Amino acid sequence: MAEYLVIRLSAEHPQTASWMVADSDGVRIGNPAFGGLDQAAVEAQARPVIVLVPASDVVMTSVHLPVRGSARLLATLPFALEDQLAEDVENLHFAAGSKRDDGRVPVAIVALERMRAWLEQLQEAGITPHKLVPEACGLARIPGTASLLVADNQVIYNDGDNVDFVMQEATPGEVLAAAGALPDPDAAPDDEQPARHLLVYCEPEDEQRFEHEWNALRLELDSVDIKTLPDGALPRLATTVASGHGINLLQGRFGQSKGYTKSLRPWRTAAALLLAIGVISLTGKVVDYIRLSAEVESLKTQFASEYAEIRPGDQRTIVDPVATVNSLRRGIGSGAGSGVFLPALGELGAALQTQQNVAIEAISYRASVVDIRLTAPDVATLDNVQKAVTAGGRYTASIQSTDQVADRINSRIQVREN
Repeated sequence: MAEYLVIRLSAEHPQTASWMVADSDGVRIGNPAFGGLDQAAVEAQARPVIVLVPASDVVMTSVHLPVRGSARLLATLPFALEDQLAEDVENLHFAAGSKRDDGRVPVAIVALERMRAWLEQLQEAGITPHKLVPEACGLARIPGTASLLVADNQVIYNDGDNVDFVMQEATPGEVLAAAGALPDPDAAPDDEQPARHLLVYCEPEDEQRFEHEWNALRLELDSVDIKTLPDGALPRLATTVASGHGINLLQGRFGQSKGYTKSLRPWRTAAALLLAIGVISLTGKVVDYIRLSAEVESLKTQFASEYAEIRPGDQRTIVDPVATVNSLRRGIGSGAGSGVFLPALGELGAALQTQQNVAIEAISYRASVVDIRLTAPDVATLDNVQKAVTAGGRYTASIQSTDQVADRINSRIQVREN
């Protein structure tokens, strides 16, 4: 069961309104309130809003059209009703209700200017309407019964079928006569006339003001039932439209979205925070990118300057500094070899100083390996050299081969860095 805030706009005083809460079962909740739209907006924060617009600004009719689909129906209505309207249909807004049992579709017609004025008025007050309904729709339709609502110097009428209209500054009798709801005085006595039942809603002062007219109507109609409205017309109108009756004017160009906005409303704050975090993060990345780009350009400039000092004749644009450095290393030789070769020779020299009669025949260096060919008086001396080189812990010496030549031992030793 949903609850709605029903706001009734005033035709005479556009800045004022009356409002009350009613539920979808047609039950009023609380009493009507009166004041400015800004006051009603406070109540509108917690409930969907149905706005009743003045009946005098809306023409109610019905039409029979063999058209399916709301969009096609709305597009067809101006052409179907053009001959019945005095104003140019381009200046009018058409809204359709649910098809009735007899196949006719109720239609509400209002000037575009009035629609825009109502919506601007509500927007300025901070009110987003769920429905915009002509107040004439608040007078329920009862088959076989004519209904009147007398209030605010106007009479709203429907015949329970397809006739709806409002008259201002008119008496109930004049309204019934205009609707053709009174018996025909010229009819023959034997002519059978349909039963005439009248249901009237009015404020207590109007019941007294038209007392003689009620009595006269009781003589002409089959029944006259009068229900007073001690709290005014709003409770009667509000309970009817809250239960789902009436034509919603928010169709076509004024149609609402599917309700996604309202569903997402509770997440607006979280979405705003998430968006802010995203913006801050993106801003930080952009700032870092700009800073790093500036540093890269600065380093490129510095590298180009130093490269020009090393190779003043090379005017090529340096695209890949790393490749340029590697090229320079290949051109002048890598420092990695001297880092192994010379210290290894130092270790070997220290080892040979402790041994007698050892002679170096050849030394070669390749792929971080020092290859030494030497002669010694015996194998034990070679073993002492190998152990002395390995003892420092930085290098590993291994005897690759030995060969007895006369009284000398020819040998090859490899030294590797650990």
